[in-house]
Amino acid sequence: MKPIDFLAIGDIVVDAFIKLKDPSIHCHLNHETKELCIPFGEKVPFDSVEIANGVGNGPNAAVSAARLGLKSAAMTDIGNDQYGADCLAALKKDGVVTKYVSKHRGKKTNYHYVLWYGDERTILVKHTDFGYKFSAPWKNPRWVYITSLSADSLDYQLDVAKWLEKNPDIKLAFQPGTFQINAGREKLTPLYKRSDVFFCNVEEARRILGIPSGEVKDLLKGMRELGPKTVVITDGPNGAYAYDGNEAWFMPTYPDPKPPFERTGAGDAFASTFSCALALGKTLAEALAWAPINSMNVVQHVGAQKGLLTRTELEKYLKNAPAEYKARKI
Repeated sequence: MKPIDFLAIGDIVVDAFIKLKDPSIHCHLNHETKELCIPFGEKVPFDSVEIANGVGNGPNAAVSAARLGLKSAAMTDIGNDQYGADCLAALKKDGVVTKYVSKHRGKKTNYHYVLWYGDERTILVKHTDFGYKFSAPWKNPRWVYITSLSADSLDYQLDVAKWLEKNPDIKLAFQPGTFQINAGREKLTPLYKRSDVFFCNVEEARRILGIPSGEVKDLLKGMRELGPKTVVITDGPNGAYAYDGNEAWFMPTYPDPKPPFERTGAGDAFASTFSCALALGKTLAEALAWAPINSMNVVQHVGAQKGLLTRTELEKYLKNAPAEYKARKI
């Protein structure tokens, strides 16, 4: 059997996208404070519901890698229920290897509710306590991608870090989720230090470093001092930055063909595509050019995976990119 190129480790969920109806009357979006308000104690109409199976930061990355031509696997946990079966079927449909998916009798697969209005969303989350236990793959993958896991998975993540320390040939991409960032960088120091490439956005970098503000160049240097060989920081519509200790690069966003439809998964698409480009032998600058294209296409669809591109599709966008779409040193 061909060895795994890309092993994504992270929680899997079912996302139920609830499209809110007539929010100007029944809910209020304060764009300054990013608060979604609905009347308390009343019936709130919605327009539609769309279900996305087998999503979550880790599975999103695994699907991204599979579509870009890598042999990809997901290491995650599901319940012994229909939602878990639906998640497995979704992964298999995209060619993701599922032998590292652990099924737990008597447990419920993670199910999240996404309150969707315009191109933004608020997600109601609940993570099942699966009693995470790490079992190393029988054969080392070339790349491991670690991302969002629940708050009770610290020991599990440290066990992964110990395994990675014993296997220096494995490349590590680390894209921490909310609970991992909230845990504090000290608790996950082994993963920061072991990372070949690390991803976060500007706000997350400030939170990790414990500073209320700071220029991107300072954030890049500060994050790299925590141990990652290469740090990538995204800044939404302002573009993205990368720093490997020698050179710093800036990459603009890829032009949207039309306004974003729904933004879930844009960060996953960027980080996973960047990592896949490196796994496919691309340079840092080339990886920076690949990543925004998948992000651009993902936000044109509902959910984190519908818009993920194949390599042929991505390279077509790259070929047709405007002249100014290129990485430049800063």
